[in-house]
Amino acid sequence: MATSSITKSFVISGEKQVESFVEAIEKSANNRPVRHQLSVKQIKGEADLRKFMEARKRTSGGQR
Repeated sequence: MATSSITKSFVISGEKQVESFVEAIEKSANNRPVRHQLSVKQIKGEADLRKFMEARKRTSGGQR
């Protein structure tokens, strides 16, 4: 959702509109993306980059 849409004003009137709005909010809250744990290593400088590329060549057999 674009953040600009959060600042828009809107009017909800009537019980049916209120129920629809609440259902949409609840559905949105229950439909969150699944988070996955990732392991990362920051490459700092040329020496780290060279080590990374050499390890990559060894594990992939040098093919791409």
